[in-house]
Amino acid sequence: MSVGVCYFPEHWPRQRWERDVEQMAEAGLKYVRLAEFSWGRLEPEREQFDFEWLDEAIELIGDHGMEVILCTPTATPPKWLVDERPEILQKDPDGTVREFGSRRHYCFNSPAYREETERIVTRMAERYADNPYVAGWQTDNEYGCHETVRCYCDDCSNAFSEWLADSHDDVETLNEAWGTTFWSQQYPDFEAVEPPGPTPAEHHPSRLLAYYRFASDSVVEYNRLQTEILREVNDDWVVTHNFMGHFDTLDAYDVSKDLDLVSWDSYPTGFVQDRRESEATVEELLAGDPDQVGLNHDIYRGALDRPFWVMEQQPGDVNWPPHAPQPADGAMRLWAHHAVAHGGDAVLYFRWRRCRQGQEQYHAGLRKQDGSPDRGYADASNAAEELFDLDPVDAPVALLHSYENLWATNIQPHAPDFDYWTHAGTYYRALRRRGVQVDVVPPERDLDEYAAVVGPALYLLDNALAARLEAYVEDGGQLLIGARSGEKDTYNKLPDTLQPGPLTDLVCATVAQHESLPEQVPTRVSYDGEEYEYRTWAEWLDPDDATVRGRYAAGQGDGQPAVVDAERGRGRVTYCGVWPGRNLADELAGNLLDRAGVTTHAPLPDGVRVAERDGHVWVTNFTASPVSVDAPADAAWIIGNETVEAYDVGVLEGTLEDVAVTRT
Repeated sequence: MSVGVCYFPEHWPRQRWERDVEQMAEAGLKYVRLAEFSWGRLEPEREQFDFEWLDEAIELIGDHGMEVILCTPTATPPKWLVDERPEILQKDPDGTVREFGSRRHYCFNSPAYREETERIVTRMAERYADNPYVAGWQTDNEYGCHETVRCYCDDCSNAFSEWLADSHDDVETLNEAWGTTFWSQQYPDFEAVEPPGPTPAEHHPSRLLAYYRFASDSVVEYNRLQTEILREVNDDWVVTHNFMGHFDTLDAYDVSKDLDLVSWDSYPTGFVQDRRESEATVEELLAGDPDQVGLNHDIYRGALDRPFWVMEQQPGDVNWPPHAPQPADGAMRLWAHHAVAHGGDAVLYFRWRRCRQGQEQYHAGLRKQDGSPDRGYADASNAAEELFDLDPVDAPVALLHSYENLWATNIQPHAPDFDYWTHAGTYYRALRRRGVQVDVVPPERDLDEYAAVVGPALYLLDNALAARLEAYVEDGGQLLIGARSGEKDTYNKLPDTLQPGPLTDLVCATVAQHESLPEQVPTRVSYDGEEYEYRTWAEWLDPDDATVRGRYAAGQGDGQPAVVDAERGRGRVTYCGVWPGRNLADELAGNLLDRAGVTTHAPLPDGVRVAERDGHVWVTNFTASPVSVDAPADAAWIIGNETVEAYDVGVLEGTLEDVAVTRT
């Protein structure tokens, strides 16, 4: 387990570099990430390269016992390149060109930019092919940030037509699969299917989903161009990319297939403000939401089923959310331990020094712009001393997560507050409140190793996935399926059969009616004799051989089945036709885990989480109140003790069943 930092030596005079690097080493840092936005500094004019400054920085870092993660600098093509080849620039749906002046202004499908990418990446890779201090590479930076996955230029239009032609036998097949007879939307050939620009009404949902898939595939292809170059030059390098949290437009699972290591950028106090439905509490503004961050940890651990890195960890206040309160004392250390508890192997803080120039001057570093330590420096140094090597997380539960289902429900949410992330998070939170480790994985993943599986909103469903889920249950698996599952086929079109379509035989029920409900409509459901709240979405179920476990207790569907169970082979499946409120989600998750024989904790207090990894238990407290840990008298505490203070962490040897956590 290691701690590192992101450093931009090109922002500072050379005479500062040695002291900076000395202080990194003194803090116990192991990795330093370099050069992610440096193209203009490395190549100020075409074919006029200046690598000497980077050579010197790498040498300094290596001489002080640390290793370098280099970045390909393609997120920021320099001005001279834009002027020479303006066709590399992206276009908005209305045709507006995205101009030079910030970052991520290139098009993934531009042949010109792919040519330039191959040139600069090859030149950098060959320069450092035999450098002993370069441990690996990060490709580009945050693919798709600033809404840049989907471009609408002529290159994208041509590439989209080719992508469709590769996906369908002929255009008649496409017209049939999409259902283009609606509103006379038939296409005479693939070239006629253009990127979706401005239109009076909404676009055809099948066309939108196809374009979203194509755009994500374009990033996959562009990333593969870079990884293949790097591996050809030195196949001992570790190659990664830094993804973002709760990011909608890019399928991270697909991109990860070409990586050795998955990493992501974690900013807890920003995420609770700009990518979550509910308003942040004061405690969350100071430390973030452990389940929101944890869900992303588990997505990126699940992408390759191996430990992940946090490539950018929030170091203090940051520049981009609506507000930037100073994080709580100890929060930056807490976040590092929280990442490790979820399967992280390294945490790199962004950045070393607060920058004196450009768009990120209000983004803190571990040290201030004058070189003095900022609040995160001691936290990072303490974390570096405390972390130790661990085996990977062994999770007994899988939560099925799909970017395509996210895209499709975004296209036709059928309720303004139906949000895929929030709906999936309802089930994730219920599992994490029980202290259970969760692998968040794509639906095509092998599920045989899991005692229990949760599938919230398996919206786009085909026969192959249904057959795999049925085999999982028949073989003794315990499955919980959420509302809106089996609603559409893979082209985002209603199938001939009633929902849940291919899952009907498994769940032994169909959906007779559905409704989306605003807040003012009463939403109550009885489940196992108790009444609970639900929200937003309701399906009236028509059971066949299923056992009714829950019925509506209010509204038009009063008395109709809402939750059913069915035994199949040696296992059981539950279908929940509502978006459950917190208490109902807890009951559903608890029942699932109990029948799966999974060891659980009593429901944990809000903001407090427990995680087991490799014979150790982490207690992470994201709140302002201490918590008490009841553990065996002879428990070996690695960090802390029986009282975990505000915004603090405790680590002891043992397993989940050894501990009980309560408010003091």
